[in-house]
Amino acid sequence: MTDLRNHANLIWGIAELLRGDYKQSQYGDVILPLVVMRRLDQVLEPTRDTVITKAAELTASGVENPELALQRTAKQQFFNRHRLRFHQLLDDPGNIADHLRSYIDGYSVLAGQVVEKFEFDKQIDRLKGANLLYKVIGRVCEVDLHPDRVSNAEMGAVFEELIRRFAEASNETAGEHFTPREVVRLMVNLLLDGDEEVLSEAGAIRRVFDCACGTGGMLSETEGQIHRYNPAAVVRLYGQELNPQSYAICLADMLVKGQDASHIVYGNSLSEDGHGGERFHYCIANPPFGVDWTKVEEAVRDEHADLGFDGRFGAGLPRKSDGQLLFLMHLLSKMREPDKDGSRIAIVHNGSPLFTGGAGSGESSIRRWILENDWLEAIVGLPEQIFYNTGIASYVWLLSNRKRSERQGLVQLIDARGMWAKMRKSLGEKRRYLPPEQIAEITRLHGSMEDGEFSKLVPVEQFGYRTIVVDRPLRARWEIGELTWADVDEERALTKLEPALREAVVGGLAALSAEPFAGEDECRGSVRSALVSAGLAKPPAPLLKALVTRCLVRDPSADPVLDSKDRVVADPDLRDTENVPLSDDVDEYLAREVVPHVGDAWVEDKDGKIGYEIPFTRLFYKYTPPRLSEEIKAELRQRETRIRQLLEEVLV
Repeated sequence: MTDLRNHANLIWGIAELLRGDYKQSQYGDVILPLVVMRRLDQVLEPTRDTVITKAAELTASGVENPELALQRTAKQQFFNRHRLRFHQLLDDPGNIADHLRSYIDGYSVLAGQVVEKFEFDKQIDRLKGANLLYKVIGRVCEVDLHPDRVSNAEMGAVFEELIRRFAEASNETAGEHFTPREVVRLMVNLLLDGDEEVLSEAGAIRRVFDCACGTGGMLSETEGQIHRYNPAAVVRLYGQELNPQSYAICLADMLVKGQDASHIVYGNSLSEDGHGGERFHYCIANPPFGVDWTKVEEAVRDEHADLGFDGRFGAGLPRKSDGQLLFLMHLLSKMREPDKDGSRIAIVHNGSPLFTGGAGSGESSIRRWILENDWLEAIVGLPEQIFYNTGIASYVWLLSNRKRSERQGLVQLIDARGMWAKMRKSLGEKRRYLPPEQIAEITRLHGSMEDGEFSKLVPVEQFGYRTIVVDRPLRARWEIGELTWADVDEERALTKLEPALREAVVGGLAALSAEPFAGEDECRGSVRSALVSAGLAKPPAPLLKALVTRCLVRDPSADPVLDSKDRVVADPDLRDTENVPLSDDVDEYLAREVVPHVGDAWVEDKDGKIGYEIPFTRLFYKYTPPRLSEEIKAELRQRETRIRQLLEEVLV
């Protein structure tokens, strides 16, 4: 490990050459692609001459796409057909920029994409203009990354250490490209918790997927943990990433550690599924929080409408302002069948997916689909201020379609919001971190299925409820008061009349008796007569309704209003909703919770709408009694005394 850290320190030191000409946040744009070139160059050394010869033969033979043939010749998934080695670029300082561009053009497709997505061509001109290109390449060539001395696994560790350092050196962009390492470790611990024995078996093969893989940190950490259980296990990593630089870093990481880099796809996972039809043992992701998905709306809605549950988004669509649950449904679509080892998923969300959206909404329907299928295994509430680009509360969701028997029908909630330590120096919004002992404790709570102060086992049905509409009778009388016809000339239905007719109508209304009416019918008849007398032979229904409504005065002591069929009319202003737990009988709930307070209430539709939410905070709420009034008064007196003293000092 010391040698690896020395390698990382040596490479990190090269970045010092860029100080003044580059911002810290830009160092990685230069150093990382050059380190990849150096590594690939040394990996390709044994077959370089053979590849160059073979490339010339294929070109002479008119072969248009020699990619696969040259890969076989190089015995790698990448190659470089250029005549120069990387260190030979230094032999002609005056033309180093041109030689470097030609050298890059000699790369195979995947290796070339690393340089392309980094937009390294711009850096060549910038480094040349600052007289740094020769110096930086020279320093990179001093670092020995030959596979005989630095294995793929070790090179991956060095590269990931550099990614971490460059990310953390830039407060402004760290959160876009990098998930804090301790959060990743916790997620991987939870993802693999309980699978240690099966992962240790001879011949273990596991496929791991991250739909928003960023720089590949979660994939690498999962691979590393599996290999700690079983060094001989075969771990195949798959990912997709939208940010071009993050994609380039992840692609480079896969190349330098010997993974199949073609499994890392560039593009938006929601609109362009780069792994359609694929299934994975483990899925892990930290998708963006609260990001509008308008850009992919057409593709997502089409898939939802055309494919339903045969596609990824059949359960429902969340509001356009937040696409987190779309990523979760995408991962759920990648689960293997339970009889084929099944799958587990670890994903980070903010608090919104827990409760946003009432019964019948897209979010609630998605939660219902997940919970009624019994896929949700656990949710861990994380401390605030542990991510680089947001200080808000976040949660790790753990899902599985192969729950152990003792977990079936239950969801474990773990409150780790207080399990943190303060950082010595803030990095963006990150002011706290998860110490190793707290990660171990959270993992222990999950594995033991402890039910106590910080961990609760909740039956799935407890998250479900039905929203019912509770009506109360309209109790009212009809009369004309002093303010009944105030500003009546502004009534929309009246403004459509000719000015002279409108004036006549207003005058006719003002002449109506101020005595109360016997009921709504009498009120309507009197108002109609006034309109007819004013010149409206056939009063428009909207106008008549608007004027009669002005005469309605709600009166709690009045009898309920009945319609033409002698049915009680509901008062829309008193209409309310109740969320009845699915475990409760609606009639019993009404008798217990509603009727004692409003005895005349009734429910028309007792089936209501089914909804699901996860009230994480409420389930861990601890009542704190208010301070005694005498204590508060004493403190106020002390502060008043102190304020007077300060004022006296100023005025003297």
